[in-house]
Amino acid sequence: MPKYHLSDLPLIDNGSAPCGPSQCIPLSDAGGLTQFGAWIVVIPPGSRSSIPHWHSSEDELIQVLEGEAVLLEGGEAHVLGPGAVCAYPAGLALSHSFENRSHAPLRLLVIGTRSGKDVCTYPEADLKLIIDDAAGINEFRNAAGQPVPNPYDG
Repeated sequence: MPKYHLSDLPLIDNGSAPCGPSQCIPLSDAGGLTQFGAWIVVIPPGSRSSIPHWHSSEDELIQVLEGEAVLLEGGEAHVLGPGAVCAYPAGLALSHSFENRSHAPLRLLVIGTRSGKDVCTYPEADLKLIIDDAAGINEFRNAAGQPVPNPYDG
């Protein structure tokens, strides 16, 4: 069974568009796991985790490890501290994102299933991410269903 220490894992730059810079540590990939993903996401002051979204076929669980998070959820903002946990079952149409409005880094543990087929809806941006691994599809589409550039590519 693979064993590793957090300090041995790479810190991957997620870029900066459109949510500001962030980094992640790929916990599950390092262990060869394929059925779910687990990452530590590091969000500097002024950045957020993602565009608010929800998944049709994938569960998500997020725990605040360090710092202060502002959970943007369904149009409301909630301040969360270390130890707070948020769970989003697949199909729950409740958009969510985490923002760092503090002056210190925010560290989140993010765990999600990898269903291989999902529709990730970004209601505030009128976008959907269509994922179908079997068909080789991984693309963003606008409200009319037309393919559009990945907003995270900036």
